[in-house]
This record gives sequence, structure tokens and C-alpha cells, in this order.
Amino acid sequence: MIDAITENIHGYCKEHTASDNRLLSELERYTWDNEDVPQMISGQMVGKFLQSIIRMIAAQKIVEVGTFTGYSALQMAEAIPLDGEIHTCELMKKHTETAQSFFDKSDYGKKITIHQGPALESLETLKVGDFDMAFIDADKSNYLEYYKRCLVLIRAGGVIILDNMLWSGSVIDPKDDDSQALRKTGDYIQKDKRVFNVLFPIRDGLMLCIKK
Repeated sequence: MIDAITENIHGYCKEHTASDNRLLSELERYTWDNEDVPQMISGQMVGKFLQSIIRMIAAQKIVEVGTFTGYSALQMAEAIPLDGEIHTCELMKKHTETAQSFFDKSDYGKKITIHQGPALESLETLKVGDFDMAFIDADKSNYLEYYKRCLVLIRAGGVIILDNMLWSGSVIDPKDDDSQALRKTGDYIQKDKRVFNVLFPIRDGLMLCIKK
């Protein structure tokens, strides 16, 4: 009964959230039809949450850790100014090729630069304090290191958003490596005096951190 109610509430929330444009809907369908783990896509609710934060803080430069098929990058590119920039990091060539193919179809795609390779190495090439926002949605084992590096990259008053911070609730009593890594990251952020943080139960958990 609880699951049914939760599903109904989720559907109601989606119905009362701004819709995706045609290309984003096409990319979401492509991801579900062609990827082995399509649920890695952030989805409409997370995408519009990201857009909301971008608009609220007037973000112009964003760094993303974990491109996947490019859905979240396109969501964010839609909200930043014409001269805005998104630098997105992705390890797998398959995903960068898919993402770039959709970026090329988009009016916003020219705002996005893909950095292919290990994300921690790519992040080291970016300018300290040059970004307004970071979005982390990649391998969970490195979440804490991604957070630490992104905190250096964003300006004071900038925002870091981490996805999957609930991991289907397994962070409450973590058993596997990913759950333990996410719990460790959450506990570290909670004690980090450099940020103001809040964990939202949106989709699989969004942690919002504002740099002081």
C-alpha cells in the first residue's frame, strides 16, 4: 500500500512539474531503450530541480561529474545564459559519443564541453573558484573526493548538488561498498563547516551544499 501511494505521489509531482522539451524526451527514451542501466539517467524531477537552482543563483559556469548520456547536462544548459559554460566529465567513450550526438542536435549544446577520462584527473585541469555550481552523479566510490575537489572549484555562495545520496535507503544501514561510500560522504558533508547543507528526498536523494 505504501509503495502504491508513493508511486501515485511521484506521478502527481511529475504532472505538476515543468515538462521536458522534445529533445530531452527523445534522449530519455533513447537511454531507456539502449543502455544496460538506464535508471542512471537523472530524469525530469532532478533535471528541473537543477534548473531551479541555476536560475536562483544565476549560475553561468557549471562543472558536472558523470555525463552518462548527457540528459542532465542538457537540462542545465537550457537554464544558463547564452554565454554560459558546462564542463562535464565522463570516463566511458560510449557515453561521451551518445551525449555529443544529442548535444549536436540541441540549441544549447554548444555551451557544453565534454572531458573524457577519469573525472578526478579532468577536475584537476579546471580553474579554482571559477564555477558557480557543481553536479555530482558518477561512481559512488569516489564521491567524497569529487565533493572535495568541486568545493575548491566553486566560488563562495556557489552550490554543489550530489545525486543518489539515499541509494534506495541503504545508506541508513550500509552493507555494500557503494552504500558505505555514500554514507561516508554524507557524514563528512554534515560535519563540513565550509558549507550549509540539506538532504532532499527527491528521487534517490539530492544533497544540496552551499559554500560559505
